[in-house]
Amino acid sequence: MSSSTGPESGLPVRMPRPRQPGRHRRPEPMVAPEDAPALVLAVPGVPSAATRSLAEEVVSIARSELPGLDARIGYLDGDDDEFPSLRSVLAHAAEERTARYEQAVAAGAEVKKPDGPVGVVVPLLAGPDNALLRQIRQAVMDSRVAADLADVLGPHPLLAEALHVRLSEAGLARADRARLFTVATAADGIILASVGGEEAVQAAGITGMLLAARLAVPVIAAALDQEGSIASVAEQLRGSGSQQLALAPYLIGPEIDAALLTAAAEEADCAASEALGAYPAIGKLALAKYTTALGIAPPQQQGAPAL
Repeated sequence: MSSSTGPESGLPVRMPRPRQPGRHRRPEPMVAPEDAPALVLAVPGVPSAATRSLAEEVVSIARSELPGLDARIGYLDGDDDEFPSLRSVLAHAAEERTARYEQAVAAGAEVKKPDGPVGVVVPLLAGPDNALLRQIRQAVMDSRVAADLADVLGPHPLLAEALHVRLSEAGLARADRARLFTVATAADGIILASVGGEEAVQAAGITGMLLAARLAVPVIAAALDQEGSIASVAEQLRGSGSQQLALAPYLIGPEIDAALLTAAAEEADCAASEALGAYPAIGKLALAKYTTALGIAPPQQQGAPAL
């Protein structure tokens, strides 16, 4: 027999767990601030269906991380409705913001006239490439609207993770150092291929150190756009004892002709993994650059903090 307060047998009673206060509570999901500037992804390279698909996946990831985000895509070499140029995307965003304000005023609403940047331009680049960044900066100027230009995505630990995954997908690295198995084709030396000259090589080298720590093999950055750089690094790795090399593109994809990657792998006489592409970290990093430019707290990301 039991009473209204519980069983008389003395057996334990499952009681509801009290709500956890303070820091133990799950934070409320973050949403984009009202009338926040647009995130405008600046996509380099020749526009194509594959490039558009990649860019759309990146902005989709960013939107999923920050509901309500106004994310748009502008192409450096775009010039039509299918592949709108970065300049025209920024100009259109400014027109839309002005139209919203005028409609609100006409409806009798008390609204503040919009100021500040119309958009935050995030280059779809893993590392610095001064030639492409100059084009992006010029497109922003040509749009004649206020817009902020964010930094490139790397270096960052999440890019080292993405490189590791691409190498493992190609059978060139173990997926997890902790697992007790080996991959017969695993590389014992990695050429990290970048574009953008010496500055890009140095920046790639920072992510390369993180990748080397994950794989426990040497990783050296080289420049795809500097003659002899790939061959020189391949020779250096082999001279230090590496027998089976792999080329890992430190690239998103659209910024370079894929034929150059094929030629580089042939020059180094080794296999290559795929470019980073729309790996989830790319969308998260693009969003982080956007929120940092606006001075708002980004959603918490998996992985280590930015370097």
